[in-house]
Amino acid sequence: MPWRWQDKAMTDQLMDETHPMRRVVGIHEIRFDGLSDLLLRAHGCSVFDIGCNRGHVGWDFAINGARLIHGCDIHGPSIQCARLWFSEHPHVESKFEVVNLEKGPSAVTTAFGDQRYDIVLLIGVQHKLKRTMTASKLVELIEHLGTRAKTYFAWNGYREDLAQMDSALSRFERIHISELALPGRPSAIWKRK
Repeated sequence: MPWRWQDKAMTDQLMDETHPMRRVVGIHEIRFDGLSDLLLRAHGCSVFDIGCNRGHVGWDFAINGARLIHGCDIHGPSIQCARLWFSEHPHVESKFEVVNLEKGPSAVTTAFGDQRYDIVLLIGVQHKLKRTMTASKLVELIEHLGTRAKTYFAWNGYREDLAQMDSALSRFERIHISELALPGRPSAIWKRK
């Protein structure tokens, strides 16, 4: 049985966004819950993880056969950690960059050019950007990230943000949604039409 169901108090503390020691909301297993079907499609794929933290999710894709993993995060020490981890994974082309997503699509393009990816991940990031960006700028950023996805776009966030995602990803069809990990915190996958 997974640890998160054994100790509700521990899970509540880990998920408390106001806890002073939390830079990242959730833990790897919970943030990725409901999106793991994409691992079955990872072999030979390119993956872009927006808000990659220390590269944990990218690592899962790498050990499942992804050939290229790129990621960005605003937290420099996390990016250094991801670079270090992936330096020991020489068969995977990797690139991790510090990017301030609040600066919009141009910040992503400066770091990664016009690169497109088989799978784009936006896991546990949208709610943070909502605090600092206007709705129109956030939609513009999500639309831009959508143009980088050749096949799949995966997301984890809050239920009230799902409509914004559907709107921004109008060239995609939502093919999966799950609230297995936490009610009100769905994971969703869109596929390019």
